[in-house]
Amino acid sequence: MNELTIEEFDALSPDTYVLYDIRSTDEINHGAIKGAIASSAEELEENPPEEKDKKIIICCSRGRVSRDVAETLCEQGFDAVSLKGGYIAWLMAEIKKQEADEICDSVEKSLRKKFHKNIFSKFAKAINQYELVKEGDRIAVCISGGKDSMLMAKLFQELKKHNKFPFEVKFLVMDPGYSPENRQVIEENARKLKIPIEIFESDIFDAVYTIEKSPCYLCARMRRGHLYTFAKQLGCNKIALGHHYDDVIETILMGMLYGAQVQTMMPKLHSTNFEGMELIRPLYLVREDDIKAWRDYNNLHFIQCACKFTDTCTTCNNEENQSKRVEVKELIRTLKEKNPFVESNIFKSVENVNLDTVVAYKQGGVRHHFLDTYDQKGTAETSDSADSAND
Repeated sequence: MNELTIEEFDALSPDTYVLYDIRSTDEINHGAIKGAIASSAEELEENPPEEKDKKIIICCSRGRVSRDVAETLCEQGFDAVSLKGGYIAWLMAEIKKQEADEICDSVEKSLRKKFHKNIFSKFAKAINQYELVKEGDRIAVCISGGKDSMLMAKLFQELKKHNKFPFEVKFLVMDPGYSPENRQVIEENARKLKIPIEIFESDIFDAVYTIEKSPCYLCARMRRGHLYTFAKQLGCNKIALGHHYDDVIETILMGMLYGAQVQTMMPKLHSTNFEGMELIRPLYLVREDDIKAWRDYNNLHFIQCACKFTDTCTTCNNEENQSKRVEVKELIRTLKEKNPFVESNIFKSVENVNLDTVVAYKQGGVRHHFLDTYDQKGTAETSDSADSAND
């Protein structure tokens, strides 16, 4: 079997090989090996590399899919190998090289200095503007293992050092059936960032693996319910999730383009199934590019999806699940080229809804239509005003 261990990979000179990363775009965006070329298994097999004089190294998430790709290239005459254990194995090796004290001090200093304006200040602004944290709160900070939730945990630790009123935080990791490698990555990152996580287990992955229709949606709903349950057992009254500014504006556009509705991802919500519990989103005003910059500046590496089936099933990586958000991201990027304010305009649009110019809307589950009151309150002045606004 043509496999290259992490130790053997580290010993190679960079000018002797070409490294291809065949993971999904979302996974690569959360972290990649320096110098790796993003590709797909299909692209490599249909359009083989031009480098016949160099070793071709194929990297996937856990070294499974990459074995088949390497074997195909070998049959075509290439010196191709699979990176044993994939990105996860490389990531674990990198983590072990780093010392927790040094890394944690650097990370915390970066939030106080370099990223104070773009990250910590916006985190604090969201908490104040939307009243996300109040005196006496006991907040379960939910950590999935990705860059967003890990940053949120560090921001809460920083906030606790300067809080103006008493509140408590618990750092929760729910293991719904992680692979041992993914769980170890989460535990190691928590260790080196000095985040005192509490892990509780469930069998959600096994429960949804055989579901053909919307398994990811069901998985997310079940995980949310388990988080509320465990948080409440710990005496918490709120759970904090790591959704950021870009998630908000993408959700707005996705609702309009694919759901035929105007709605947004709210900064906080009362739970309908768990009395007295709330969901808060403290990264609501923080941009994803700034989160990535913080991650890369501190040389941190996180997993994109801890699902143990990611490499072998279509649950997380299929086109149907990803294409809509990818299309919306690309649309926003294209619009921004001509209008640099397009992102903030999308965000503010749901704060400036003029009901006088809306044909219909729902409130409290009840649908309202402009014709319901049109004859009673309509005036020429109102019509002219609305028309001029639209012009």
